[in-house]
Amino acid sequence: MDFSLNDEQKMMIDTIRRFIAEDLKPLENEVEEKGYLEPEKAAAIHAKGKELGLYALNMPAELGGGGLSNMDRILCEEQFGHTTDILVRRAFGNVYEPLLHCKGEQVERWLKPAIEGKRTCAITITESGAGSDAAGIKTHAKRNEQGQWVLNGSKHFISDGEWSDFFLVSAKTGEKEISMFMVDKGLPGFTVGKDQKMMGLRGTPHLELFFDNVVLEDATLLGEQGQGFKLAMGALNVVRLAQVGARAVGKATHVCEMMLDYANDRKQFNTRIGDFQMVQQMLADSVIEINAARWMVYQAAWMLDQGLDAREQIAMVKVHAAETLGRVVDRAVQVFGGMGFCKELSIERYYRDARIYRIYDGTSEIHRGVIAKSALKKGAALFDVNR
Repeated sequence: MDFSLNDEQKMMIDTIRRFIAEDLKPLENEVEEKGYLEPEKAAAIHAKGKELGLYALNMPAELGGGGLSNMDRILCEEQFGHTTDILVRRAFGNVYEPLLHCKGEQVERWLKPAIEGKRTCAITITESGAGSDAAGIKTHAKRNEQGQWVLNGSKHFISDGEWSDFFLVSAKTGEKEISMFMVDKGLPGFTVGKDQKMMGLRGTPHLELFFDNVVLEDATLLGEQGQGFKLAMGALNVVRLAQVGARAVGKATHVCEMMLDYANDRKQFNTRIGDFQMVQQMLADSVIEINAARWMVYQAAWMLDQGLDAREQIAMVKVHAAETLGRVVDRAVQVFGGMGFCKELSIERYYRDARIYRIYDGTSEIHRGVIAKSALKKGAALFDVNR
């Protein structure tokens, strides 16, 4: 595995870094203070992302997307970790892989407009009684006498639901069968509920959705009937690697850079705090753990590009990268001292934002169970991609 970057990759990363530094970073404090991103500013960075060719990078080039390999996408996602969630969503898009199962008229109605940034979607799996247990959903869709699907149920914690104009909704279509539907906002019986305020991720709405006898045409069924759980898990697998693993590495790197600068500049007892051994230990542990997480992310992306099954590696990435971020930001608060706890600096925001990484898209405990069961079954082969 050769993870050295070619010229094209370096240029792509430089472009993203400049875009983040010049257009996104200046908006962070405003989003934090107001709790939302103003629509005209959202539209501006949305347009700039498309202009730079940075929108829908995970989608095939022949459909108008970036056509990136998994490895190239991971390199981009790591840079996305250097800014705020809502700004990433607006500037770079959030086009989910299950949409690639669109066919016929679905391609023109949902897939292509999503890739072009003309339509935006959110994926809806989580319910009040079904978080990590994605198969435990209660929302259901049944055929009526006219042969149409009728959707009933509710979802919550739906990220970016306010901006989205259609949703990928997982629903039971049988006793042990889950299907996925593309549900347009505004359909009769479809109600958008309150924005559930969070500890962190300021600016990203997390909405409740309610479906009361929502009538759906056949064209809304994504993929085949009964394929919904597979589509949802496939989407989450990529999200865990890219939007959790790689972004956690990027965010931890950004925080570590701030911590190193502060340790170089801050003096106590006429000595740089970076010269204190206990501070050095926190810096060294952070650098070691970030680099270990980065190589784990790279390996999993490489495996996907080779057509290998990387589910177990991604589970390990989800745990290690998320918990590395948590430890790094905790150390940063300690190194910055009182200023780290102060809203005047962004460290306390990173501390709040980091906590969700151990929860969403499968808790650390769930993934540890997956890893342990696989290790008990496969032994050391689990950790060696060459066996």
